[in-house]
Amino acid sequence: MERHITVPLSAETAAGLRAGDYVYLTGTIYTARDAAHKRMYEALERGERLPLELKDNVIYYMGPSPARDGRPIGSAGPTTASRMDKYAPALLDLGLRGMIGKGKRRQSVQDAIVRNSAVYFAAVGGAGALLSRSVIDSQVIAYEDLGTEAIRKLEVKDFPVIVVADAEGNDLYETAAEAYRTGYQGHGETK
Repeated sequence: MERHITVPLSAETAAGLRAGDYVYLTGTIYTARDAAHKRMYEALERGERLPLELKDNVIYYMGPSPARDGRPIGSAGPTTASRMDKYAPALLDLGLRGMIGKGKRRQSVQDAIVRNSAVYFAAVGGAGALLSRSVIDSQVIAYEDLGTEAIRKLEVKDFPVIVVADAEGNDLYETAAEAYRTGYQGHGETK
């Protein structure tokens, strides 16, 4: 199913998404990668306030290349999501509603997605230049010293993603692999 969604993302909207849905996000999302996640996690452990509101927001695991003239951002491709798996459950429990990256997630993240009616989206790796066309504004809002890993606030329009893990516990990487395997068995192929 193809969906056009405005972000921030409500719990009801996230709960209605299913693994395999094609989604176009419009509104505000945030970027954060490994170093920013580590800082946020350490701030939480010290009882400090985070530099962004997590409730109903979406974090895109991305560190852009420098912007070219007339563009708000350079290439904006996804980072491997598993690098944030240590931190993701705590952020989801604080209200983070969605994450965008590439690749599989640990079971602890899957469980936190279900527990919090959240969603994990995949963006197409290797298509950073194309993805950057959906970014209409980019501002560093925290951890500027981290350079490309600083937290950015992005305004996006029709940013293309695919639902990988939904609030019901479905995982597109698992269901697609199973469909591929069973499809070949149905044609007389052997493993």
